Amino acid sequence: MEFRMGVNLGDVIVEGGDIFGDGVNIAARLQGSAEPGTIVVAGAVYDQVRQKLPVAFVDLGAQRFKNIAEPVRTYRLERSSGPKTTAKAPATKADPKVVAISDKPSIAVLPFQNMSGDAEQEYFVDGIVEDVITELSRYPDLFVIARNSTFIYKGRAVDIKQVGRELGVAYVVEGSARKSGNRVRITVQLIDAGKGHHLWAERFERDLADVFAVQDEITQMIVAALPGRVEAAQTEVAKRKPPQEMAAYDYLLRAKDYHHKRSKTDNDKAMEMIERAIERDPDYAEAHAWRACILGQSWAQGYGVSTKDLADESERMVRTLEALGANDFECHRLLAALNLYFFRNLERAQFHQEQAYALVPNDPRVLSQQGELLTWLGRPLEAIEWVEHALRLDPSEANRRAGYLAQAQFCARDYERAIQTYRRVSPLRAPHHVFIAASHAMLGRAADADTHVREAIRLNAKLTVRDMLTNAPFANPADADHLRDACLKAGLPSGEA
Repeated sequence: MEFRMGVNLGDVIVEGGDIFGDGVNIAARLQGSAEPGTIVVAGAVYDQVRQKLPVAFVDLGAQRFKNIAEPVRTYRLERSSGPKTTAKAPATKADPKVVAISDKPSIAVLPFQNMSGDAEQEYFVDGIVEDVITELSRYPDLFVIARNSTFIYKGRAVDIKQVGRELGVAYVVEGSARKSGNRVRITVQLIDAGKGHHLWAERFERDLADVFAVQDEITQMIVAALPGRVEAAQTEVAKRKPPQEMAAYDYLLRAKDYHHKRSKTDNDKAMEMIERAIERDPDYAEAHAWRACILGQSWAQGYGVSTKDLADESERMVRTLEALGANDFECHRLLAALNLYFFRNLERAQFHQEQAYALVPNDPRVLSQQGELLTWLGRPLEAIEWVEHALRLDPSEANRRAGYLAQAQFCARDYERAIQTYRRVSPLRAPHHVFIAASHAMLGRAADADTHVREAIRLNAKLTVRDMLTNAPFANPADADHLRDACLKAGLPSGEA
């Protein structure tokens, strides 16, 4: 027989021969999340033993458990003992046992097959799947795997049980779509990933003008088929305004398809497609939001949009998005980012971030951005929990979002863990090296700090402490002073006259 064990450290209540309290409840939840033959420990236990036992741990991140108010940081003991190490980052798809199935109904929507026989229609089929994922993400009681993680299976023959293990989900949705003229036929199946049994299947054949209604219908029926069904009162979600004509939606799908490919040429194509969507429907809120997102990617990736170019566009984008995007989470998400990084209006950023989260509480971009915002608001411990939850929902983006996590850890003065987390970031950019250098400096490691400062300057010869502070919209002056002092201690030029 193989046993599994959960270990927690905390207060308990003793009455007679019984014990109660969260200390016991968390241990029980940890035991339930462990795989046969493994030991899962709470963060409180890990902190006590990590420097004392010659064993390695896998960091499983912060997990939410039933009837436990706050997320619990969890670690899995490696099966084989070896030299004592620090906690390792969760393994990628090659180690499917790292991800534990959520207490919530967990679901992954795989890419649909394009049955049109026309490769040019791939963008349309992918767009349908993206919209289903987005609509499912609006339900707070569902745990929905992000598009970036499910689309790794695109074009592959998959074993549903294996997909369930790799993504840590109980249910998988697969399907196909055929577009012919002005008609679309969508076939969808809901599968129990553990047993491989089909729970529900349906075929929808509609005019393209009804595609939004079809998406809503698919989403509602999937939710209704899940065990424990989500009550109708809990599943009321804000509906996005559909475009006035289908051509605008078609261009939006093309733009999103190019945007996801993340190259300068594709990003330029994405901007061309989104401009056509807006030309067809000037009041299409989601199209304006995606235009801002495409422009932001051009700026972030150095595709030819300067900070000044983006700043000049920001005021116009804010006016447009505020006028059109009352019920569109993409608009609120972008408005939060614009207010945070370009207008330094933390109050407005917080307002729009809360609106985005209320509309789509499971979108990893929204969760990660909440972590960023909380870091700047001086609440890094909360920020860490939000970013870790985003990483859990969308492990495919770990390389990028680990930077937000490490930044929050630095602001929480957890320098050692920040350094470890930055090892998961790829590629490391100049500001990343500065934060690593600052962390080493605060730990008294002058030589390591100097190494990373040199690497930061190699990547950006003009980078200074002043630049770092300009790009860090701290609400609390003490947090800005902390970053300034750490950077100066590491040896980064001040940039002051």
